[in-house]
Amino acid sequence: MTVVAFDFDGTLSDSEMTVLLGQRCGVAEDMAEITERAMNDEIGYAESLRERAALLEGLAAEEAEAAFDEVVLREGAADLIAELNEAGVTTAILTGGFERGVAAALEREGVSVDHIVSNRLPMNADGTELTGAVEGPLIEGTKDDALEDLADDVGVDLDDTVAVGDGANDLPMLKVAGLAIGFDPKPAVEPHCDVVVTSMADAREELVSDGVLEG
Repeated sequence: MTVVAFDFDGTLSDSEMTVLLGQRCGVAEDMAEITERAMNDEIGYAESLRERAALLEGLAAEEAEAAFDEVVLREGAADLIAELNEAGVTTAILTGGFERGVAAALEREGVSVDHIVSNRLPMNADGTELTGAVEGPLIEGTKDDALEDLADDVGVDLDDTVAVGDGANDLPMLKVAGLAIGFDPKPAVEPHCDVVVTSMADAREELVSDGVLEG
């Protein structure tokens, strides 16, 4: 038994949730700039996430829901998750992104994972618009702690885990996992990856090579 933990934005999905949300209120370019700086480790992730959430203050609930409905899994992601599940591998998504977008993308493809650790964008008291705040375990918390907690819950050693990610906020889990797979990683991240892939088919090949999946 092992655990395979995926990042979401930029890894399982080529959508960027905050940009999709930003498009709904005219701040997509500002969102993308902040995201890029964070993924390249130029500013702290928690700071960047709060800055991006603040830009969304006042976005109507229906607009936020429409943005989340645009989040899609990249080609081959659903098939890989399904194959891992069928093989008895514990699957997880550890993301600084938002639970509603993750859920929408998985539901659309008819797949699920065993564990999702993500953040949330709270609504105002009457549920009509975003407050501009952000809540959740992966704002100040890091993905290495989340992966370690998950491994403990499942009863496997960290050396038997696999982490797949692309950005600076994935570095903590990539550094502690038994196998660190960089998915088209940012320059600051690539040196910390055991292998680099650019497609889900490539990721599957690495999981076969590592014995996580059968060929």
